[in-house]
Amino acid sequence: MYQRKIPIDYDCGLSVAMEVVGSKWKFCILDEISKGIKRPKDLVNAINGITKRVLQKQLRELELHGLLEKTIYTEIPLRVEYNLTVSGKSLLPLVSAIDQWGMGFSSRLKTILETEATMNYL
Repeated sequence: MYQRKIPIDYDCGLSVAMEVVGSKWKFCILDEISKGIKRPKDLVNAINGITKRVLQKQLRELELHGLLEKTIYTEIPLRVEYNLTVSGKSLLPLVSAIDQWGMGFSSRLKTILETEATMNYL
């Protein structure tokens, strides 16, 4: 079993927030579920670059942290859907703000990365 080397600092809000949503994919997953995409297969198709394995791990963590709830429908074929909890919905303004910031910064980042690639090439 995995044992954390550095304990979570529960007195630091940023440490707690990063523990819960600090990954490449979690904000994207929360955003897509808030838009109505609830099934894992649809999430894989909606989130560019995520694999099924990574999605399942991230969904499990978000459910464990109380941001998502999982509903299993006992029908054939089996159907699973994820919905935001109250805690998950409370993150949506933050998700939206980060999305807006990212869209505003994207052209600058592109320039920075292209310049870096050019410098490394020379």
